[in-house]
Amino acid sequence: MTGTPLGEPGSAQHIVHLVSSGAATSRADLVRELGLAASTVSLRVQELVDAGLLTESGEGASRGGRRPRLLRVASHGGVAVAADLGSHHARLGVVDVGGTVSDAVDLPHDITAGPDSAVDWLCGQVERLVARQREEGRTVRALGVAFPGPVQPGTGRVLSPSRMPGWHRHALRDVLAERLGLPVTVDNDATMMAVGEHRVARPELDHLVVVKAGRGIGSGVISAGRPHDGANGSAGDISHVRVDAAGDRPCSCGNIGCLETVASGAALIRELALQGVEVDGTTGLLRLVADGDPRATTLVRTAGRHIGTVLSVVVNFFNPQAVALGGALATAEPLVAAVRGVLYERCLPLATADLEITTTVTGVDAGLLGAGLTALREHLPTTPAAHPAPAPAPQEESAPA
Repeated sequence: MTGTPLGEPGSAQHIVHLVSSGAATSRADLVRELGLAASTVSLRVQELVDAGLLTESGEGASRGGRRPRLLRVASHGGVAVAADLGSHHARLGVVDVGGTVSDAVDLPHDITAGPDSAVDWLCGQVERLVARQREEGRTVRALGVAFPGPVQPGTGRVLSPSRMPGWHRHALRDVLAERLGLPVTVDNDATMMAVGEHRVARPELDHLVVVKAGRGIGSGVISAGRPHDGANGSAGDISHVRVDAAGDRPCSCGNIGCLETVASGAALIRELALQGVEVDGTTGLLRLVADGDPRATTLVRTAGRHIGTVLSVVVNFFNPQAVALGGALATAEPLVAAVRGVLYERCLPLATADLEITTTVTGVDAGLLGAGLTALREHLPTTPAAHPAPAPAPQEESAPA
């Protein structure tokens, strides 16, 4: 069975996904899709209707019996506020249970200055988004945060992030939850990008690697249809793999010769400056590439080869079905082409025989989608998948404890 895009088969997220994607428009459709008893599906759908996540009205086409009532994702159902944080910027927006992003905005902010100022700023932005949603009659169920560094699984605690002093062991999830009065999930930004891309654009894949190539470099891993964090939240951290081309260049992690020192957006901007070309961040670098500047194009193409060299080990070891490149640098075709060329050159033929090497479909919203959908999955008002099938003769006197 392929990985379920939004939770376990028959879970609240799975049912909402089937309805929002058009794969199921009635309870009968859900019975066919899920392979569950009609009574079980009916119970779970009713819970989602009662929770305001689905609506049921009108009549669909008959298939020989009574005309079914049509299911739709509630237009004013639950949403999550999501924040995809970078070291010097953030993208914030609202994600609904059907995987749609709204009210997205990109804002500059330097979180490397430390957690106190970053939390104050983020809380202010989230409170404004929450107020706007409530004014429009939408229920805000949770906040999802994608953080640019390792996050301890299950605790939402930041661990040893490079370039960000003061953040180590910061209990970001708990601090935000206390400040905002909302349930909060926090995970690594590249992992959340992989989750967003998988659940919205590639739910049929079991094994996927999504690379975030921007000011820094990271990757998120989907294994057996689920995000893989590793033991301590550092799974997918290709940024600090040593590459020969980096020589003894010092890295922000304290080591030398890391991929980040020769292939990240920050490294390319520094190299251009040494060549006498000053650019305004990654956007300026990409503008030069689009204009055909030979120095910028060569640097980006070389960075792609370095990234591809590290990814070739990942592909041979992990054997994913697809490698999707995201982040700002993935909009530069020379980089994408170089990654693709190195993977085909260095990987085993068996590993690349059916491998898709492409860019993300969800683009700039991948991290928002991953963070928002993860928050919704963990904080839905009901968890239908946990309910057993109803007994033939339910006890009328039984009541919740």
